[in-house]
Amino acid sequence: MADRVASDHESITTVRATLARRGSTSRPAIELPDEQSSSSPDSASSRRDADAFPAGEVVRLVVDGSERHAKIEEYAGDRSIPGAYDAPSMARDPDSASNRLVEWADDKGLELGQSVLVDVIEEGFKYGVREPGERVFYDATEAPDDSLASIAQQLEDN
Repeated sequence: MADRVASDHESITTVRATLARRGSTSRPAIELPDEQSSSSPDSASSRRDADAFPAGEVVRLVVDGSERHAKIEEYAGDRSIPGAYDAPSMARDPDSASNRLVEWADDKGLELGQSVLVDVIEEGFKYGVREPGERVFYDATEAPDDSLASIAQQLEDN
């Protein structure tokens, strides 16, 4: 894989998601589509594959050019990304952390109900979020193998 890859590169899968209210708050969350789609937003292929968005996992999420961390959550079968945080531990326990997704939506002037694009850079590991029509570049990062990931998780938990 190249050092940097564009959001419209053939290796990137893009899904159209919705910026939606999370619970009783007015903070936005990214609601992922709940069924497969053959449409093609931004000339990139679009699909909804549950394996591409592993519920309960903390993943990397590129927001406005900065790599953050997010936990993919599942409510009644629907998957969402409720926030983007500076560290994996903050994504797991976000109560007192700054939600960079809220800051991004505010800076871009995005409103609830508006579409956003989620790029699958490395399935189950790294994603990007952007406005429809926006072309961005991502640093290519491969997921660590399972043994390295579990060691990192243990170190972070201690």
